[in-house]
Parts: sequence; C-alpha cells; structure tokens
Amino acid sequence: MNYHEMLAVAFAEAQAGFDEGGVPVGAALFDANGKLLGQGRNRRVQDNDPSVHGETDAFRKAGRQTSYGDKILVTTLAPCWYCSGLIRQFNIGTVVVGESVNFAGHLDWLSDAGVKILELNDAACIDLMGRFIAQSPRIWFEDIGEDCG
Repeated sequence: MNYHEMLAVAFAEAQAGFDEGGVPVGAALFDANGKLLGQGRNRRVQDNDPSVHGETDAFRKAGRQTSYGDKILVTTLAPCWYCSGLIRQFNIGTVVVGESVNFAGHLDWLSDAGVKILELNDAACIDLMGRFIAQSPRIWFEDIGEDCG
C-alpha cells in the first residue's frame, strides 16, 4: 500500500479548498486494496455548511459501504472531534494522517478504540495548513470550535 500516493489524492483536495478560500483539509476513503471510494474537502466556507469537513465529504461521496473495518481514511490533518466521532461510529479500521503538527486532533482516542493510525508528517500538509492558519485565524478557530477572541 503506498500511503504517500493515497495522501496525494487528499492533498489535491486540500489545495483546491485553499485555492477556493476554504479550510485546506482534504480526505479520501479507500478500500483494503487501495481502490479509491470517495474523496472530498472541507467546504464549510464555500457551501456555508458547518458539517462539510474533509473527512465527512469523502465519506459521503464514497457512498454506503456494507462495513468499514477494512477501509482506509486518508486525511491531510489529524481529525477533529466531529470527524473522529465519524471514524469511531462506523469503525473505520485505518486512518492515515498527513500531519498533526498544526492540530493534534484526537489520535490517541482513536487509537485507544482500536483504529490503526499512521502519521506521515508530510511537509506539504504542514506548510499548507500553517499558511492557512496564519492568513485566516478566525475561520480556522471557527472550524475547530474554538474562540479566537
């Protein structure tokens, strides 16, 4: 399994979101053989819909699956509580994380529930999110449910 190639799909979504003025988090859901099932990006700003995070967008676009334990969710950023809840609710077996430097997410909580976590510490993911947070702190803190003052 080439997780870096899988991350490239999610990163292209994150870059598109950044270019659109949105939160640059991209994600993709793959089956156990690495077949792409769905991909998406955070479109909260673009769609004026607070529920469209990268992971949820990819999950929805993948369509209904009969089970998720063998699925691989690839995301450019460590998942927030909302997306972590989705992962646990549907028992997604593996989560590949582009970066957790700009946002640590809830990887321990997922791991404690038996989710296999692979952190890639990807420089491009770290840079893109860092630039977005510096440029748009209010949108970022709104996205993760924190008050930036």
